[in-house]
Amino acid sequence: QVQLEESGGGSVQAGGSLRLSCAASGRTFSTNAMGWFRQAPGKEREFVAAITRSSKSTRYTESVKGRFTISRDNAKNTVYLQMASLKPEDTAVYYCAADRTSRSILSFADRAYDYWGQGTQVTVSS
Repeated sequence: QVQLEESGGGSVQAGGSLRLSCAASGRTFSTNAMGWFRQAPGKEREFVAAITRSSKSTRYTESVKGRFTISRDNAKNTVYLQMASLKPEDTAVYYCAADRTSRSILSFADRAYDYWGQGTQVTVSS
């Protein structure tokens, strides 16, 4: 089993920045890609970003390209999501996820991810 714990959420004004962290524990050697998803009130959970184990490949949803950056430190078993130029529409609960499967293409589908954190709230005010 792998446990994921997010941190770094909070409230910020539009145009501000936040950095989310996700610390993995347990059988971390079994994880490959890591991803971030988010769920706004009344909406379905959506893909935000993902990164391969080697960090050689990343993938972002169109709405965050150029504003968010995903990275990871395997020595610390931690994945990060640096968020800049935040907008009110970025308000959501952000979830970290881990994929056990080694894939040639990063998946944006939440069903591809095996482990999930509890989420951290990000609120962006206008």
